[in-house]
Amino acid sequence: TEGCRVLSIQSHVVRGYVGNKSATFPLQVLGFEVDSINSVQFSNHTGYAHWKGQVLTAEELNVLYEGIKLNKVNHYDYILTGYSRDTSFLEMVVDIIQELKKANPSLVYVCDPVMGDHGAMYVPENLLPVYKNKVVPLADILTPNQFEAELLTGKKINTEKDGVEVMDLLHKMGPDTVVLTSTDLPSKNGDQFLVALGSQKIGKPDGTNSSQKICIDIPKVDAVFVGTGDLFAAMLLAWTHHHPNDLKTACEKTVSVMHHVIKRTITHARELAGPGNRPSPAQLELRMVQSKADIENPATVVEAKVLQSSQ
Repeated sequence: TEGCRVLSIQSHVVRGYVGNKSATFPLQVLGFEVDSINSVQFSNHTGYAHWKGQVLTAEELNVLYEGIKLNKVNHYDYILTGYSRDTSFLEMVVDIIQELKKANPSLVYVCDPVMGDHGAMYVPENLLPVYKNKVVPLADILTPNQFEAELLTGKKINTEKDGVEVMDLLHKMGPDTVVLTSTDLPSKNGDQFLVALGSQKIGKPDGTNSSQKICIDIPKVDAVFVGTGDLFAAMLLAWTHHHPNDLKTACEKTVSVMHHVIKRTITHARELAGPGNRPSPAQLELRMVQSKADIENPATVVEAKVLQSSQ
C-alpha cells in the first residue's frame, strides 16, 4: 500500500461512525493515504432523535476538486463513494471520476450504490437512472445489497442461481468485481446467518477472462448498526488491494473485520444499556478505534465457498 492514495467522497459526522468516519480510520490503519471530501457534515447520523448540519452542494464539491487540481495533486489509485441523495452532486462525482481515470487509467473506483434496502428506496427515485447509466459503468468494484442489485438489473433474486445471473448482468454494466453484501437467500447454516455473494472477472494475458464466484455466510446480530456498509466497502477496497485476484480471501477478511467490530460494539452497547434494555443509537456507535488490531490483522471467522471458478 506504500503511497496508495484513496479519494473518499462520503458523509461526515462529528460524533460517531458513518460514511467517511467509518472508512477513513480503517483504511489509514491498513496503510492507505485517505483524502476525504465530506458530502455532508452532520452532528451525528440520522438514526438519533436529533441531528443538525450542512450539506455540500455539487458546486462546492467542484470548488474543492479544483483546488486539488490546481496544485497538481489530483492523482489517485482508488476512489470510494457511498450514500448520496442528490442527482447533481452524483453527476459532479461522475465528472470528477472520469477526469481522474483519464489522469490515471489504472485507477480503481469502488462504488457502494446506496439506494435502499428491504424493498424500499430511501433516496429519491431519480438517482436510479444516474447510477444505472453513469455511475455503475465507471465502477470497478460494486457493493450493492440484494435490493440495490435488483433495482440496477431489473431482475429479482429468489435463488442462488438468480444471484449469480444478477452479478453477471452487473459485470456487463461495467464492474469486474461485484459483491452482493446481503441477500435474503437461506443460509446452509440456518437463520442466524446472512448470505453474501461475490463475483470477480479476471482478465488473462491472452485476452480471455476467468471468473470466480463465491458465497459467504455472515453471522447475524440482533441490533441496528449504522456505518457497517461503509466499513464493508472500505475493507473490500483494502483487502482486494492486498489480494487482487483472490476474491475469496478478500471477502473472508472483510467479513471477519466486520464481525470483530460488530461483536465488540454489541458487547459494549449491552453493558451500557444494562440487562433487559435495548441499546440506544448512541450506545451502538461502532467501536472502531478499539478494534484497531482486528482491522490490521483480522482472525478469520468465516470461510467463503467457491461456487464456480472458470479458468
